[in-house]
Amino acid sequence: MTSIPSPLPIVAIVGRPNVGKSALFNRIVGGRPALVEDLAGTTRDRIYGDAHWGGRDFTVVDTGGLEPDVPGTYTPLIRQQVEQALDEAQMILFVVDTITGITAAEYEVADLLRRTKKPVLLIANKAENREREEASVAFFELGLGEPIAISAHHGHGVADVLDMVVETLPHAETDDAADEAIRIAIVGRPNVGKSSLLNAILGEDRVIVSDVPGTTRDAIDTRFDFEGTPLVLVDTAGLRRRGSIEKGVEQHSAIRARRALERAQVAVCVLDLSAGFIAQDAHVIGYALEEHKGVVVVANKWDLVREAAESEEGWTQEQWERRIKWKVKFAPWMSVLFMSAIEGVGVREVLLEAKRIGAERHKRVETGALNQALRRAVAQKPPPTPSKGKRIKLLYVTQAEVDPPTFVLFLNDASAVHFSYRRYMENVIRRNFGFAGTSIRLVFRGRGDDMPDGV
Repeated sequence: MTSIPSPLPIVAIVGRPNVGKSALFNRIVGGRPALVEDLAGTTRDRIYGDAHWGGRDFTVVDTGGLEPDVPGTYTPLIRQQVEQALDEAQMILFVVDTITGITAAEYEVADLLRRTKKPVLLIANKAENREREEASVAFFELGLGEPIAISAHHGHGVADVLDMVVETLPHAETDDAADEAIRIAIVGRPNVGKSSLLNAILGEDRVIVSDVPGTTRDAIDTRFDFEGTPLVLVDTAGLRRRGSIEKGVEQHSAIRARRALERAQVAVCVLDLSAGFIAQDAHVIGYALEEHKGVVVVANKWDLVREAAESEEGWTQEQWERRIKWKVKFAPWMSVLFMSAIEGVGVREVLLEAKRIGAERHKRVETGALNQALRRAVAQKPPPTPSKGKRIKLLYVTQAEVDPPTFVLFLNDASAVHFSYRRYMENVIRRNFGFAGTSIRLVFRGRGDDMPDGV
């Protein structure tokens, strides 16, 4: 298992906490992919985004704030993340704050950047007026060249920075590895071991792991190769049911996690087995089902309950599996795996299952076989006839899409089909053609109806 380097040149954004690194990142990549709060330390892991400027494509990395090590905080972990980002980058944007001026920490950072022997642009942010622009000249003292006065919040000067970036960056050939990769979103309640799973897969501290709930706040994409198959892993902030989400950073994190699910193909839904399967775990799985994703339910922290199971004082894996599947009986096609991310036990099996589900989502069923199977099922169990109206007839079935597998069933009166019969038809498709581990989408259309959006 090896990481796949980004095919694009990488630009790393570094600096002290709360100088505007994430605001600049969002300006460059467009949209708001990184969290921006007026709170030091909001970004802790490295966040990647692709940008296009002046006919060039490149990857931008947002990092946590660099500052002197403080016992009992995330600072040493953040510093390690920043240093890893510097190692892989071809260019560095060093962001400073024209309001606070130069600090002792920035002298240390400047010294670190000079040792990298990589091109550095010194970005004097928050220069919203003439006075602050003039104050930016003080940063010449850092010995990194002329400071570029900008306002990331208002967009002032960002275009000039991008012009310098594309003039300096080396050219790189692109490939289609990311497009062909299976996208896997690692989701779950806070502090169930999502980041530990990602780190166990990669064999490196790709994201910060802590016992403090809420450590991960952004969605982090990591290209990866598993036994010849390209994957993209997405570690996300902990999801909770809507009523349990606090305002501010946690609310933004939940939005990022939902967006990660939207762009993924397979959701690895991690739960803490030592806490059992609780209602919030079901809500997380429900989010994945709403997006029609493939789903792997991963019961993590088996190491914490294994001793009780071996002494016959606790449940065995078989008993736990029956319990979990009973809890998710609304989607019996989901697989349940057991894992200890800390020990690395069961990690390969999770990837194998995600790889298998990714292939299932791209499977196509021949139209003739599909119609034959469903017509036979209708003959064995006809749909209930409405109290008023004609008998429901199945006219034709076709698979319209893959990823997710989407089937369109044409009937003489689609509006009269009961929910229970829709579920019956889904079970018929699964029984005959598989699709274990992934959601499938059934669209019922009446005679003369237009095709649904996206089909």
